[in-house]
Amino acid sequence: MSSPCLDPGRAPGRLLAGVLLAWSLAVQAQPARQLRVCADPNNLPFSNARQQGFENRIAEILAEELKATLHYTWWAQRRGFIRNTLKAGRCDLVMAVPAGFEMVATTAPYYRSTYVFVYRQDSPYRVRSFNDPILHELKVGVHLMGDDYANTPPAHALSRRRIIDNVVGFPIYGDYSQPNPPARILDALAEGRIDVAIVWGPLAGFFARWEPVPLAMAPVSPALDPSFLPMEYDIAMGVRHGEQAFKAEVEAALARRHDDIQKILDAYGIPQVASVDMREAGP
Repeated sequence: MSSPCLDPGRAPGRLLAGVLLAWSLAVQAQPARQLRVCADPNNLPFSNARQQGFENRIAEILAEELKATLHYTWWAQRRGFIRNTLKAGRCDLVMAVPAGFEMVATTAPYYRSTYVFVYRQDSPYRVRSFNDPILHELKVGVHLMGDDYANTPPAHALSRRRIIDNVVGFPIYGDYSQPNPPARILDALAEGRIDVAIVWGPLAGFFARWEPVPLAMAPVSPALDPSFLPMEYDIAMGVRHGEQAFKAEVEAALARRHDDIQKILDAYGIPQVASVDMREAGP
């Protein structure tokens, strides 16, 4: 009787089984791909450690498209955020940066938003422009990033118009022991400590719905202030410079899931605006 190992009828099957086993072991030995996202653990509506923000939702979509496991590196989004996360190699993707932000390589934008005026619905005024004379009379709340009024675009626009003494500044970083520190400006508006707030649209659109009094909002104008100071921004994702293949992957995933991403932005109340043709914009 011939040996089973030499049986010409059985050898191909045994060989195939061995190849499949080796392939299976090799696949199991490969580490699962991770999508490593840099994010703030206390910054709704963008992100938080409970993954309740719209950036968390969009990150889940990207991980699904890239067939990767989602992993977060949590870091307060303050000065040094990019240096301590993306540039330090702790993570590979920042979910939201202004398009063209020099510290990272930015993807094609996935939404565009604007600063907005926010006021109580029962207010007798409807502010639409930085040039409205009533802004000289109201208590105007604005986010500040430092000790002067030139650190955010709305603060700069107010200062240019000599609207200074009646401005109430709120630190954009705020008290990090509280949930979602930038939202304090809207709390002050609802409580009547200020009359109108000028806030980045995504923050205003989300939190205005949660305040105890009805709030209304309107995009600021002009959208491009004199000295070419923009009030609207294209928002993109950021990767490390030189990682062109990964950047292309993320852009392709964003394009494929465009409609799903738009639904998330709408659900969170993110105000969106059309792009401005900078060739036609004037002072």
